[in-house]
Amino acid sequence: MSYFPDWGIWIQAAIVLVIPIVMIKAGKDLNLYVRSTARGQKSGKQPAPNGNTNQTNEQDIQLTGCYDSDIQHIKNSIGQNSDVHFREFLIGGMNNKASIIYVDGLADSDLINTHVITQLMKEGVTEEAESKLRSGENFKSYLKQNLLPVAEMMETNLFMDAVEKVLSGYTALLVDGIAEVMFVSAPRGMQRNAEEPVSEALIRGPRVGFTEKLGDNTGLLRVHGRNSSLQLTQYQVGNRVKKDLVVAYMKDIADPQLIDEVKKRIEQINIDDPLESGYIEQLIEDNWLSPFQQTQNTERPDRVIGALLEGRVAILLNGTPFALIVPVTFSMLLQSPEDYYERWVWGTFIRFVRYAAAFLALLAPALYISFISYHPGLIPTKLALTIINTREGVPFPSIIEALIMELAIEILREAGIRLPKPVGPAMGIVGGLIIGEAAVQAGIVSPFLVIIVAVTAISSFSIPSYSAGITLRVLRFAAMFSAALFGLFGVIMFFLLMCSHLVRLKSFGVPYAVPMVSYKLSDWKDFFVRAPLFMMKKRPSMPGGRDKDRMR
Repeated sequence: MSYFPDWGIWIQAAIVLVIPIVMIKAGKDLNLYVRSTARGQKSGKQPAPNGNTNQTNEQDIQLTGCYDSDIQHIKNSIGQNSDVHFREFLIGGMNNKASIIYVDGLADSDLINTHVITQLMKEGVTEEAESKLRSGENFKSYLKQNLLPVAEMMETNLFMDAVEKVLSGYTALLVDGIAEVMFVSAPRGMQRNAEEPVSEALIRGPRVGFTEKLGDNTGLLRVHGRNSSLQLTQYQVGNRVKKDLVVAYMKDIADPQLIDEVKKRIEQINIDDPLESGYIEQLIEDNWLSPFQQTQNTERPDRVIGALLEGRVAILLNGTPFALIVPVTFSMLLQSPEDYYERWVWGTFIRFVRYAAAFLALLAPALYISFISYHPGLIPTKLALTIINTREGVPFPSIIEALIMELAIEILREAGIRLPKPVGPAMGIVGGLIIGEAAVQAGIVSPFLVIIVAVTAISSFSIPSYSAGITLRVLRFAAMFSAALFGLFGVIMFFLLMCSHLVRLKSFGVPYAVPMVSYKLSDWKDFFVRAPLFMMKKRPSMPGGRDKDRMR
C-alpha cells in the first residue's frame, strides 16, 4: 500500500524524472560551452582580477645590480615577515656587499653556513676575486664555479620572481654588482616518511605510499617505474600561491592526443591556490554535474605505475599525497592492486564480491522499501509473515523508517572520522549498536530494517575507492525516494537512468562504462573476471596509445 496520494503521482514523476534529466543535459551543455570558450581564447598574460595592469608591470621589474636599491626593494616587497632573514656580509673581506635571504624553518641552515657564507667570507679568495669583481658577469661565473659547492642553483633577474621563490623556501644570494639573484638551495621544509597508505590498505603488496613532498613522489615513480620512457612534465598552478604540479606518462605508450588534452586543461586552471589535488580534479573533469568521479585518486605508487603502463596519465601536486589518474572508468573504481598480486581465481572471486557489495550498497534499502510498500506479494510467505511481525507497532512508513536509520549511520560515520583516532572507531561501533538496539526497543524501526542498513553500510566499506563509496551512498538516497514513489518500477527506472548516464559520461574522451560497452571482447579479461596474467597480452584498447603489446 502506498503512503502517497494518487493525485500527486504526475507531479512526483516530474520531480523524479524530468528535473534531473534537464539538469544533467544543461550541465553538460554549459560545461562544453565553458571549455570551448576557454580553448578559444588566445594565450597570453591575464589581467589582474580588478582590471588593473599594475600587477603585470610589477612582475616585469628587474634587478639593477646596485646592492642597496635591490636589497631595499626586496625588503619592501616581502614586507614585515619576521621569519624571513637577511644575513648581510662582505665577500672575502672586501667592501663588496652580499646578502643571504632565507625563510626560517624552510631553509637548510647547515648548508647556508658551511657551503655558502663560510666559502664567500674566506680571506683566501680576496686577491683572486678582486680582478674578477670588476666585471659582474665574470664574477658571477667565478662564484658558481669556484666558491659555491652546491648541487642546485637557479637565477632570476626579476624582483617578484625572487620574492616568490624566497617565500617558497629557496635560499637567495644577492651580490653587489650582479643584476641577478642566485638561489643556492631548494626548500627543505618538514618531511614525512613514506608509510603505508591509510585509505588503500592491502594484505599483500608494497608498504609504501606517496607523501606531501612532490620530489619524494616523483622519486617513488622513478623507483617503481625504472624506464627511460617515463616522462615527468612540471607546471606551476595557482595565481597567488603557486604550487608545482607534475604530469607523468609513458611517452611510447600513452596517446599523444590524451597527453595534449591533459596539458591543455592543466594550463587553463585559474585559481588563487589549489590546496589539494581535489581542486585539480574538479577543475579538469568533463561533467561537473555528474555524481561520478571522472578521475581516480590514489596514494599508491604501484597503482600509478600500473595505470601509466596501460596508457593513462597521472597528475601529482605538491603538498598532497593523493595523485590523480586519467582517464578513469567505472570498473577501475572497483579494482584493487591486490587483485593482480594474488592468483587469478582469488582475484576473480573478490571482484564478484565487490560488484555484489556495490549493488547492495546502492539498492538494498530501496528494494526493501519497494517490497514492503508496494509489492509484499513478491516476498515468500514465511518471510513476509516474519517481516510483518517485526514491523508490528512501527508508526512510520518504510521510507521514513529507512531514512531515520540511514541518516543515523551517516552521522555516526562522519563523527567517527572527525573524532580522535583512539576514540573514533569505538564511538562508531558502540554508537551504532546502542542506536540500533534503542530504536528497535522503542518501536521506531523494525529489526529487519536494522539488518538491511547494517549490510548496506558494510557493503559500502568494501569499495576500494573511498570517493566511489561516497557516490554510491549519495545515490542510495535517490534510489530510496524512487522506490517510495513508484515501488519496484521506480527502482528499475532509477537504475536504467543511472546506466544511461554512465554510458553517456566520458573521462577525457574515454567512455566511462568501458569495457562494459567495449566492442573488443578481449578487454573483458580484466573486467568481471581477472584472467591469468599470461592471457592478458594486450593493453586496454580504450585509453588509446601506440604500443598495444603488454607481453612479447
